[in-house]
Amino acid sequence: MRVMAIEDYGIEHLRLGERPVPEPRRGEVVVRLRAAALNYRDLEIVRGTYHTRFELPLVPLSDGVGEVVAVGDEVRRVKAGDRVAGTFWQCWTGGDFDPSAQAQQLGGPLDGMLGEYVRLDAEGLVVLPDAIGDEDAATLPCAAVTAWQALVTEGRVKAGDSVLVLGTGGVSIFALQFAAMSGAHVVATSSSDAKLERAKALGATATVNYRTHPDWAAEVLRLTGGRGVDHVVEVGGPGSFAQSLRAIRPGGQINVIGYVGGAEGLINPLDIFRRRATVRGIPVGSRQSFDALLRALTVSGTRPVIDRVFAWTEAREALQHLASGRHVGKVVLRF
Repeated sequence: MRVMAIEDYGIEHLRLGERPVPEPRRGEVVVRLRAAALNYRDLEIVRGTYHTRFELPLVPLSDGVGEVVAVGDEVRRVKAGDRVAGTFWQCWTGGDFDPSAQAQQLGGPLDGMLGEYVRLDAEGLVVLPDAIGDEDAATLPCAAVTAWQALVTEGRVKAGDSVLVLGTGGVSIFALQFAAMSGAHVVATSSSDAKLERAKALGATATVNYRTHPDWAAEVLRLTGGRGVDHVVEVGGPGSFAQSLRAIRPGGQINVIGYVGGAEGLINPLDIFRRRATVRGIPVGSRQSFDALLRALTVSGTRPVIDRVFAWTEAREALQHLASGRHVGKVVLRF
């Protein structure tokens, strides 16, 4: 089978090669890939800038969809012919997150989805509804489940709440869509007026250009009548966290997800105390959250925002597009 693997760090070192088609072991299945999608984490792993370096060579990408073609002993949940997506954490089925799952992440340290076939734990799969196509479903395992976990599973967002989403990347756009699905008011930020117009079309009720308003927290407070928002989907990292704290209402929630604005910065815990803020880290989500998300998408008809689709062998070009920051929503690979 053909795979693309990281042989050394850097997008230019992502190489197309050949490997044997895997055989399923006990409790495992083999899936023939149909579509995959990129996340910021994948870009960092390929570049070698992720906070953890994994053993190379490594097949990257956590998100993919395909058809089960072989089933190992003692597998009961799925069968050959089922259309499935892998879960980001191969062993987190539900309940509280178990730190021992750290060794079971697809796309590092486990080989991921950038190949024609992949071997997966049968417990680390969801069966996909017919209503959600391959390319749409491929965008869900990391970014969409993260946004769902933050706002719905953990945040209990409800109609009438206000939600602040930072930027227009994958997690933020999913968060905008899920908040709008729940009847919440959404404030979206971006440095691009064109992207903000896109956010409005997706359901944002207010927008802030953070280049025009460098003190964007003050603008968010103005837009909410001085009250602040109930929820922040914080993907910027330490550089934006202080403003996120200022933008929430007293007792509001900040869901810490990423650090696209940089990993360096100072956070004063007294500011959290003064705002009576609930701050939680969101390590994607469980299989249970993924299943709940699929049910919601099936009923609501909401579908992911896909920016561009590349052939899977054009993964280097797709990663460069993701790195450019020009995208709105998800970048997908077709097999």
